[in-house]
Amino acid sequence: MTKPSRMPLTIYLLSMCNGFLYISQSLLITISALIGFELAPEKTLATVPMALQFFAIMASSMPASWFMGRFGRRLGFIFANCIGVIGSTLALYALFTDSFHIFCAATVCFGIFAAFGNYYRFTAAEVVDESNKSLAISFVMAGGVVAGFIGPNLANWSSSIFAAERFAGPFAVLIVVYIISMITISRADLPKALKKDPSNLGRPISDIMRQPIFIVAVACQMFGYGTMNFVMSATPLAMHAHEFGMSPTALVIQWHVVSMFAPSFVTGHLIKRLGILPVLAIGVLLGFACVAINLSGQSLPHFVSSLILLGISWNFLYVGGTTLLTDAYEPQEKAKTQAINDFIVFTTVTVTAMSAGGMHHIFGWQVVNISVIPMLLVTALAISWLFLLRRNVQLAHKTVG
Repeated sequence: MTKPSRMPLTIYLLSMCNGFLYISQSLLITISALIGFELAPEKTLATVPMALQFFAIMASSMPASWFMGRFGRRLGFIFANCIGVIGSTLALYALFTDSFHIFCAATVCFGIFAAFGNYYRFTAAEVVDESNKSLAISFVMAGGVVAGFIGPNLANWSSSIFAAERFAGPFAVLIVVYIISMITISRADLPKALKKDPSNLGRPISDIMRQPIFIVAVACQMFGYGTMNFVMSATPLAMHAHEFGMSPTALVIQWHVVSMFAPSFVTGHLIKRLGILPVLAIGVLLGFACVAINLSGQSLPHFVSSLILLGISWNFLYVGGTTLLTDAYEPQEKAKTQAINDFIVFTTVTVTAMSAGGMHHIFGWQVVNISVIPMLLVTALAISWLFLLRRNVQLAHKTVG
């Protein structure tokens, strides 16, 4: 079994850049709804900036894949970091001018940056051999662990940079983060754009999408991410409603983000040892456990423990689903398959982000949690379906043999 220490340098650089990506993401998770609550003309619009970020991820996922398919991974990631710098600058301006609309524009920029950054995980699978794909993907995702400690706390650590606006400091720091990320990715040995052979463009995307392996891979990522995002987006609002301040809210989000990425140090090994479907099934069970805890109480230990389980659930479903997807396409089909995958996944994420604030405001925390149960059930059914299909194929081969 290949150890992380034997991974090529590019995997380490991708892991660092993935950490920078999620520093930005976790920071926005912590303060975006609170900034929205202060700036929005209607309090039910508090999570709209976060929703717009995910909408931008959704809308940019296919163009990002096509861009990198045409110009290569390196140029795509450098371009994305430039957009991140623009977003941070807009966020600073919005905070000092009390402009909700400009802050929304800033989060759109963060979404475009994230749409490109989400391809770090696929890039990892392209720079190692077939047997180490799950390990490479997991190791790159593990870079997000640093985001769990830095991202949620940036609001506190940098709040004194600008005395007039407590939320402005983090965005000034993010400008530096994006510049460092840009320098880091420029040092990586990344795959160049494939030259298109008109006689070998691969299968039509409709044929790829009809494969059971594609359907299940997308379902696990889509509903795993949707469940996580819906509950997580509403968590700062739920804690605010129960009179928790910034410090405990940051603590909960911090441990949630750590739990999203820390399992990545072992997820790849678990997939190789147990198989991908058992790991996906464990992810679903952890999602149900999160819901059960949230329905049982709203104390700080409830929030911390449930969000930790939610993070691990997301990791198993997202890393597992990504690994499963890499078996659904040939190299010449890579760009279009990854593009449609992320478009579907982040369409779901956008819907959950846009509805989380309103759902919590109107119906409360318990309904938020009950609402994710159907997504977890569908995911469980999809995994079971693929398991049965594979078992039937194995039985057929034994019978023929």
